[in-house]
Amino acid sequence: MRVLQVCTGTARTVSAGGLAFTSAMPRRPVDGPVAVGPLGLAGDEPADLSVHGGLAKAVYAYPSEHLPFWQTVRAQARVAAWDEPVPPGLLGENLLLQGVREHELWIGDRLRLPGCTLVVSAPRRPCHKFNAVMGFAQAGRLMQQSGFCGAYLAVLEPGTLQAGQAFELQPGPREVNLRELFKAQGA
Repeated sequence: MRVLQVCTGTARTVSAGGLAFTSAMPRRPVDGPVAVGPLGLAGDEPADLSVHGGLAKAVYAYPSEHLPFWQTVRAQARVAAWDEPVPPGLLGENLLLQGVREHELWIGDRLRLPGCTLVVSAPRRPCHKFNAVMGFAQAGRLMQQSGFCGAYLAVLEPGTLQAGQAFELQPGPREVNLRELFKAQGA
């Protein structure tokens, strides 16, 4: 399991899908070590703290294994070419992870990195901004149907992290599965 990318963003006015709104999406990749504190990554600024950010949703992680799905549906929606990869940070992710997906994560699982420890706290719920940034109105619905939601992480042990680092998944209580929780909340 590895961190492929670290992305941050600042709240700004974004025009997408005929709408103008405040968002930190898409986020942009950053090089080198990034400080991680209780409220997230240095240089990252969630736009709407009522739904994103805070202690329980300090970092948003997304599995790289889902990017081919989003590449295909974006091409089907005619907002990207068939061979155009999903740009880094487009899904709003702070961390693009390789080797772990939602059905393998449980609330309370820990991601132990060399410089910090993060804990799985909640699935991500797509909002109207997600549709606009992705470029098509069905994006949120497709996230709900696929279960490809990614995970919000709380910061258990602050420190630093960076792209390329391997991490270890340490099981928590294994009572609430992330994907099952996401599906149940959408019902």
